[in-house]
Amino acid sequence: MSNDSFMEKAGIPLRKLDLDVETLAAPTATEIDELSDRSQSLEQRIASLNDSYETLKKREVELSEWRWVLREAGSFFDRAHGNVDEIRASIDEDDAPLLQDVEQPHQNGDAERSFSGMNIGFVAGVIPRDRIAAFERILWRTLRGNLYMNQSEIPEPIIDPTNNEAINKNVFVIFAHGKELIAKIRKISESLGADLYAVDENSDLRRDQIHEVNTRLGDLNSVLRNTKQTLDAELTQIARSLAAWMVIIKKEKAVYQTLNLFSYDHARKTLIAEAWCPSNSLPLIKSTLHDVNNRAGLSVPSIINEIKTNKTPPTYQKTNKFTEGFQTIINAYGTAKYQEVNPGLPTIVTFPFLFAVMFGDFGHGFLMVCAASAMIYWEKSLKKVRDELFGMAFYGRYIMLMMGIFSMYTGLIYNDAFSKSFAFFPSAWAWSENYPDSIEAHLKEPSGYRYPFGMDWMWHGAENDLLFSNSYKMKLSILMGWCHMTYSLCLSYINARHFKTPIDIWGVFVPGMIFFQSIFGYLVFTIVYKWSIDWYAIGESPPGLLNMLIYMFLSPGKVNDGEYLYPHQGGVQYILVIIAVIQVPILLLLKPFYLRWEHNQARAKGYRGIGETSRVSALDGDDDDHTLDGRASMASDGEGVALITQDIGDEEHEEFEFSEVMIHQFPVSHVFFHSY
Repeated sequence: MSNDSFMEKAGIPLRKLDLDVETLAAPTATEIDELSDRSQSLEQRIASLNDSYETLKKREVELSEWRWVLREAGSFFDRAHGNVDEIRASIDEDDAPLLQDVEQPHQNGDAERSFSGMNIGFVAGVIPRDRIAAFERILWRTLRGNLYMNQSEIPEPIIDPTNNEAINKNVFVIFAHGKELIAKIRKISESLGADLYAVDENSDLRRDQIHEVNTRLGDLNSVLRNTKQTLDAELTQIARSLAAWMVIIKKEKAVYQTLNLFSYDHARKTLIAEAWCPSNSLPLIKSTLHDVNNRAGLSVPSIINEIKTNKTPPTYQKTNKFTEGFQTIINAYGTAKYQEVNPGLPTIVTFPFLFAVMFGDFGHGFLMVCAASAMIYWEKSLKKVRDELFGMAFYGRYIMLMMGIFSMYTGLIYNDAFSKSFAFFPSAWAWSENYPDSIEAHLKEPSGYRYPFGMDWMWHGAENDLLFSNSYKMKLSILMGWCHMTYSLCLSYINARHFKTPIDIWGVFVPGMIFFQSIFGYLVFTIVYKWSIDWYAIGESPPGLLNMLIYMFLSPGKVNDGEYLYPHQGGVQYILVIIAVIQVPILLLLKPFYLRWEHNQARAKGYRGIGETSRVSALDGDDDDHTLDGRASMASDGEGVALITQDIGDEEHEEFEFSEVMIHQFPVSHVFFHSY
C-alpha cells in the first residue's frame, strides 16, 4: 500500500502544491537516490505502524465482542438454569422444537445444578445479524433440533478494522448434550463467520472475566491512541511534501521514457533521436540545451541536426489559454492536415455567436459573463481545484465568456431578459381607442417612426408574440447558418489552392457550392425577398416558405395559386432542382475517376511508387576530404551546438487503390448531401 493510500485511509488530506509544476527544478541523480531511500524507509515505517494499528484494532474488536458476550451470557445462563428440565427434554426428544420459550418462570428445584454435571455443553459467540436466520436453520437441520439457543442484539455496530465498515452483530449461546454436538456447533458457527469466545458457567468467574477484559481494553485503548497519534503525525509530515515528490518522480519517469525512444550508437556511445518541432522553437531548443550543458558541466556538447524531408509533418496548432478551449472543440471532430486552414480561429466567433442566436437571453447571458469573469479573475487559485464537473467549466471559461457576451447582444436584439422585455425606446405600436374591448394594436405612424434597435417591446404583450418571435428567430438562424456554411465551404477552396489540387476545386468545392446554393441559398433569397415586400400594401397574403421548399422537390415546376412569391417562380425552382441533382454524381464520381485516370497515365509512362525507405544518419562518419551530398551546415559556433540541414528519403506512399478512394468519397458525399 502506498503512502497516499495510507493517508486516504487515515483521512489526512494531501497538501496541494503551491508552486507551479513547470517551475520545479529537475533534481540531480544524488537527490533522486536520496529521495528513493527516504521514501522506502518512510513507507516501511508507515506500513509497520499501520500493521501494528490494525492488529491492535482487531484485538480491541475481539475484546469488545467478548465483553458483550460476557454481559449477555449472565441472563442466558439464568434462563437456562431455570429451564434445565426442558432443556433435557428438548435434547432427548427427536421432535422437540429448536427454540424453547425463554420467558418461562424459573423452576427453583434444580436451578443450581451444573451443566457439566449433566453432560450439557454450550458455545458462546458473536455472529453478523444478517446471518442469524440462516444460522438457526442450519443448526436445526444438522442437529435435528437437539439444541437450546438464546440470542440477543448488540445495540451498537461493530467496526470492522480491515475496511472501517460498521457491522450489526448478535450475541448467542447454544446449549447441547454431548461433545460431538458441541463440536458440530463450533464448526457450523465458524463456517458462517461467527467469532467464538470462552465464557465460564460460574457467575463469580464471569465477573472476574469481565473485570479482566475491561482492564485489558483500557490498556489497549491507551496504546491505540499513542499508535494513532504517531501514525497521523508521520502521515501529516509526509503529506506536506508528497505532492512535490510525486511531481519530481513523474518528471524523472517522463525523462527516461523519452530517453527510451532514443537510439544508442555503441561505437560513439551516443544517444540519437529524431523528432518534430516548430521551426520557430529551434532557437529555444538550442539555448535550452546550452544551459543544460553548462549546469551539468558536460565536456561533450549536444548537437542538433535539422533534417530536410518530404515526410508530412504532424499538425501543430499553437494555442494559448484563450484559444485552447475552442481548438479542443475542433479537434474533437478531427485534426487538420499539415498547413491546412485551421477552423479553430473563426470558431472563436462563430461557435459562441451561433449559440447566442439560439440562447438569446440578456439576463442569463449576463450571469454567464459574471461566472466566466470570476473564473478568469481567480484562475490561478481555481486551477488547483480537482473537481471533475468544475474542471470542465473552468477549462471552457473563455468559451463561456464569449457565449455570455454574444447572448447579451442577441438578448438585446430579441428584447428578452429572464422572459421580460425592456422599454428602452417608445413603442411603434398603440392599442386601439376601444381597448380593452378590442385587443388589436395599430402602428402609430405607418410611414414614420420605427423601433430603433431590436424587437419592439410591445410584441411581448401580444397574443401572437410566439408566432411572430419564433418565426423571426428561425429565419434569422437560417440566415446565420447560411453565412456560416458558405464561409466554411470556402475554406476547402483555400486548402485546394494551397496544395495545388485542382480536382478538389472542380470535383468537390464547385459542385458542393452549387448544390448548397441551389437549395439553401435559394431559401435564404426567398426569406429576404419576402421581408422586402409590403404584403399589406398590395393586399395579398404572404406565402409560406416551408411548404414552398417541400413542394419544390415533391412537385418540381408547380406552384399553387395564391402562393406565388414572384413571377415565373415555378420555372426557376425547376431549374434549381435540376442543377442540384446534377451535382450529386459529379460530387460522388468526378474526383475518384480523375485520380484513377491520373494514376493510369503515370503508370503508362513507366512511373512507379517513390517510397524508398533509405535512411541516412546525421551523425554518419565521412571522410575529411568530402562531405555528403545534401548536407550543409546552417549554424555552427564555439559552444558545440550545431544546426545541420540534411536530405533524407521521401515519405513512403501508399499504392493507389480505386476502391479505397470510392469508399472514402461516398460517405463524405453522403454526409454532405444529408447535412443540407
